[in-house]
Amino acid sequence: MYTEEHLSPVATRPPPVDILRFNTCGSVDDGKSTLIGRLLYDSKSLMEDQIEALERSADLTGGGGINLANLTDGLRAEREQGITIDVAYRYFATPKRSFIIADCPGHIQYTRNMITGASNVDLAIVLIDARTGVIEQTRRHSLLVSLLGVPHLVICVNKMDLVGYDQAVFDRIRQEFEEFASRLDLQDVTFLPISALAGDNVVTRSANMPWFEGSTLLHHLESVYTASDDNRIDTRFPVQFVIRPQRSDFPDYRGFAGRVAGGVLRVGDDVMVLPSGLTSTITGIDSPLGPVEKAEPGDAVTLLLADDLSITRGDMICRPNNRPRVSQELEAMLCWMDDASPMQQNKIYSIKHTTNSARAKITNVLYRLNISTLHRETGVSELQMNEIGRVTLHTTAPLMFDDYHQNRSTGCFIIVDEATGQTAGAGMLLSPRT
Repeated sequence: MYTEEHLSPVATRPPPVDILRFNTCGSVDDGKSTLIGRLLYDSKSLMEDQIEALERSADLTGGGGINLANLTDGLRAEREQGITIDVAYRYFATPKRSFIIADCPGHIQYTRNMITGASNVDLAIVLIDARTGVIEQTRRHSLLVSLLGVPHLVICVNKMDLVGYDQAVFDRIRQEFEEFASRLDLQDVTFLPISALAGDNVVTRSANMPWFEGSTLLHHLESVYTASDDNRIDTRFPVQFVIRPQRSDFPDYRGFAGRVAGGVLRVGDDVMVLPSGLTSTITGIDSPLGPVEKAEPGDAVTLLLADDLSITRGDMICRPNNRPRVSQELEAMLCWMDDASPMQQNKIYSIKHTTNSARAKITNVLYRLNISTLHRETGVSELQMNEIGRVTLHTTAPLMFDDYHQNRSTGCFIIVDEATGQTAGAGMLLSPRT
């Protein structure tokens, strides 16, 4: 970032790459991996060698044709069992948009993997088997999508070919899900009847369901509006590291590198550094392409300030009149992921938040959330693997944060077990209950 381009005129900002990150989730054998395989296959997004490998491989399901699920179920255990265990990532593009897909497991014991896959997506696809309708895992994964603040949700009623493409089946499942979802915080929900195996309404419209007047899944993915999903109001810039080249051509260069977590930063803006509270003015913004006039959410840039302030990794740059919360007393929804040890009150853990690190202890479990019934279970003191609860934490150093549903980047954190170095939990910071 400290190249000769720093001395050149301001770089022309290239057109942004339109990328949609989405995941698939649902119960076991609802067709998640097959759906992704169908998207890749019918959109002509596979290389010839991938198609040849599919054709050469033995179809473990005994169908005799290519098994589209093998495109994502890469682990041997997954192919042998016919299920997804790990989160598999795939990439493809159409002339309208590029996509990053996370295929999440459906088994209850792999809930933590599903949380990992859905933690930073723009859209979630929940598959429902048309023969079984809304079941416990459907409710579980939909709740997780709601808790994780995923902006867009697509409910794909799959295997419509096995129910004779009956509209009444689709309408019944839609009504059943809407009744359940009324208790969740879901912003944008779309319903699609599909058959991933046969390709109905995945990439091309289905002649078997003329009663459905909506778009195909791929068309919806290409056209869903995501520009307003980022928080462009609350300026947040966690400092990742300080750049001091100490070279003869840059003797006084002092830049603060990081990724914009919210808002828009412009040259000339007045800013404040937390936790010190010191103020300054942005005199330059360096990008990988050279100097730019502004930086938007997601941009990796280096900020130059008018004043020589003491700033280090973990500090937060914001606007003087629009600051995040700063506190050592936190309240959060915590998803426990450690299979070796349950969450323990008053045990010391490491907490990783934006670019900041501290030590923390969980002081209280306010309630454990029953994912199946949405009931709040009080009187508990620990969380087992895959359980979710609302907790209070105390940290050794103040954190600069926002409510998770206000800013997903500054509102999330992970808990690390200091003894094992394993990620033990993931949390979403919330405003204290009144």
